[in-house]
Amino acid sequence: MKKKLYFVLFLFFFISIILIILFPTNSFAADPKIVSKLNNAFEDIEGWIIKISTPAAAVAVGTGIFMKKFSFGDEERIRLGKKLVRNALFSYGFILAIDLILAAIKALIG
Repeated sequence: MKKKLYFVLFLFFFISIILIILFPTNSFAADPKIVSKLNNAFEDIEGWIIKISTPAAAVAVGTGIFMKKFSFGDEERIRLGKKLVRNALFSYGFILAIDLILAAIKALIG
């Protein structure tokens, strides 16, 4: 009698597990509001940073090149022009790296 009871319980659990595996329930729920707001905020910030940084870097590099070009042999202005170009390019690279960091944070949140 006990063997039959154990067999029925085993069969019940086995069939239940098979049904759970074969027929999973899909849930199509939206993100919470706070997550959606954070994602939208990160996208807006990312867009603003790229829109502002690209022309700013171009102006800084152009200014540095013109300072070097029209220094008329003044060592101080040549050095300042080189430094301005180098710092502008490093800053632009750093801003692009921040863009990648924001994308990674957004991927972790979403």
